[in-house]
Order: sequence, then C-alpha cells, then structure tokens
Amino acid sequence: MAEAIEEPAPASLPPLPTVGSPDGRLTLTGTSLTVLGRTFGLRELERAEVQPVRWLLWYLLGGLGLAIVLILFLNNWLRTLPTMAGLLATALMLLYGHRGTNRLRLWLLGREAVHFALPGEAAIWQRLVGELNRRVARAHDQAAAEAAALLAALAAEEEAATWATQAEAEPLAASPAIPDAPA
Repeated sequence: MAEAIEEPAPASLPPLPTVGSPDGRLTLTGTSLTVLGRTFGLRELERAEVQPVRWLLWYLLGGLGLAIVLILFLNNWLRTLPTMAGLLATALMLLYGHRGTNRLRLWLLGREAVHFALPGEAAIWQRLVGELNRRVARAHDQAAAEAAALLAALAAEEEAATWATQAEAEPLAASPAIPDAPA
C-alpha cells in the first residue's frame, strides 16, 4: 500500500504594508479595507471593480443647450454677446459632465454589492483596486489552507479514535498451539 504524502502546514504569510489613496478616501491593510469611513474585512469581499462614470444629465444639458443657443443665434434671435455667454455656459456643462466620477463596486460574499463614488483619475483607483483584488484572493487562499489543515487534523483525530475503539472492542486472539512433534 502506498504511503500518503503529507502536505506541510500552511506557513503564515508576511504582513502586507498599508496602502491608501492620496486623498485618504480608501485605506487597504493586510486584513481590511476602509472606504469613506466604512470598514470591510478582506474575507467578506469577493472582488472589487472600478469604472469611470460620466454624468449623462450634464452631457444632455450641455449638448441641448449648445444646440438651442446656436439655433437661436443662427436665426438672428440672439445677439453676439448673449450667444457667447450661452455657448460658454453650455460648454462648461459639457465639461462638467465629462469630468464625471469613478464608481467603486465591492462584491460582498452572500450580500448585495456596495457602491461608492470616488473622484479623481481612474488610473489611480484602478491600481488600488487591482491591489485590493490580489489581497482578497490571498486572504481567501490563506483561509482555505487553514480550513484544509483543520479538516486534516480532525480527520486524523477521528481515525485515531476509531482505531482506539476497535482495539478495545477486539481482544487479542490467543495464538494457536504449535505441536512439539510432527504428526
């Protein structure tokens, strides 16, 4: 019978440094994530994603405003100075809508996703979310290794208890007598 190969017990991984956003809205430690003052454990997260979101209302208002101002100007219903003021105001609405925000979505195990709005460049948030996903995967792998080691220890303990009860239940059989002389 082949011997079972024993796997080494999972070694504890070195602690990870604390990472945060430049404005302090997101802080990531080795065991938790804090976003806008709300803390989540890494083991309760499934994954995270961040998407840049444009503000559609401001796009619509800016585009519609530009169209209306230009139509009024081309029909000679507006003079030059009010037209320039209208074009400036509607162009600012378009720029404000283009600025948008970044939507952080945290997928929680067994619960609804949680959303946060984070301002700034999307590249910074995407880098932080990538690190967050790596740490979440690491936390889940470590939890799985700990659970496997615990299950293996419980199985070994149960097997030892089974062998002990079998040894107590079955007395050793007496050896048959060996005749002195061949018959």
